Amino acid sequence: MKAPRYFVILILFAASCRSTKTTTTPPPAALPEGEVEIIVPCSGPEFFTDSEVFRANSVGESIDLSVSKRKAMTNARSQLAASIQTTVKAVTDNYVNSSESNNAELVEERFESMNREVVSQELRGIRKICERYYRTPDGKYKTYVAIELSAGQLVDAYHQRLSSIQGLKIDYDYEKFKKTFEQEMLRNKPE
Repeated sequence: MKAPRYFVILILFAASCRSTKTTTTPPPAALPEGEVEIIVPCSGPEFFTDSEVFRANSVGESIDLSVSKRKAMTNARSQLAASIQTTVKAVTDNYVNSSESNNAELVEERFESMNREVVSQELRGIRKICERYYRTPDGKYKTYVAIELSAGQLVDAYHQRLSSIQGLKIDYDYEKFKKTFEQEMLRNKPE
């Protein structure tokens, strides 16, 4: 009966001798002397605008936490609105220029006047995708925030608004507008 005992000991010994492979992450690239890497919460490539969503991030600082939150959100909303308006302006220009409408100037004027209205309405539909709070050594609060808005949701809002404007219904082609919008969003796609 000694054979089974030796067999168990042999298995345990073999298992303990098995090589264990450990993986280590390579050290970060050396920084020039005197430089320190700054890591900003709620920022980086995963928080950039892409072909599906508009994104913006910001930071707010105050001696009051709720004020720092409000500042961060206000700044992020402003940044998001500016990004949307820039994109929609490019879409409008491309759409109107490719339009075969005799009254292209009127169409462009109506698009531009409606732009601010749609953006301000749609900013209510933003989604917060990151929010971090910190207290600084001097006792202030810092809020880092990132927000996003679906590009598809925005196109739908423009479609609803554009199709309701009297005098524009004849000149407005939803599929053409959507395609122009999607092409512009693809320019935002990170590589």
